[in-house]
Amino acid sequence: MSDDFVVRLSTSRAFTWWIRHVASRLDPVVFRASGGRFTSMGPPAMPMLTLTAIGRHSGRPRSVHLACIEHGADQLVVASAMGQERHPAWRYNLEANPEVQVQMRGERFAARAQLLTDAEKDRVWAEIREAIPQIGVYEGRTDRNIRVFHLRRIGS
Repeated sequence: MSDDFVVRLSTSRAFTWWIRHVASRLDPVVFRASGGRFTSMGPPAMPMLTLTAIGRHSGRPRSVHLACIEHGADQLVVASAMGQERHPAWRYNLEANPEVQVQMRGERFAARAQLLTDAEKDRVWAEIREAIPQIGVYEGRTDRNIRVFHLRRIGS
């Protein structure tokens, strides 16, 4: 399959609906239970993680499954919300409670989330666009400033 076809398919209206309404609920559970080996669609095609943060209103753990970009020993995650006009709820949870749990393939660890400044984001944006080609489509869907978080491991 060509990269262009994969991007068109994964950003289609039907696929976006599936991710928002089905995979977003299943993937954190499947990914955690399989030690990061599987999602609801099978083995991940790119680096992925499940991020668990404390809800800013509920105070309860909230998990979200995200593509990630390795950044040294750390990870970057993008609050694209697939190009929706509103920022994803998890972005606000990280800003309110930056201490998180991260599940990646074969490992789980504590991390601290830090919102990148616009200048810091500009320095890594080309790398993000290359690693997650769907970002180009998401940028075209919204006028908002898509935010990026740096997840730094704690205590290792």
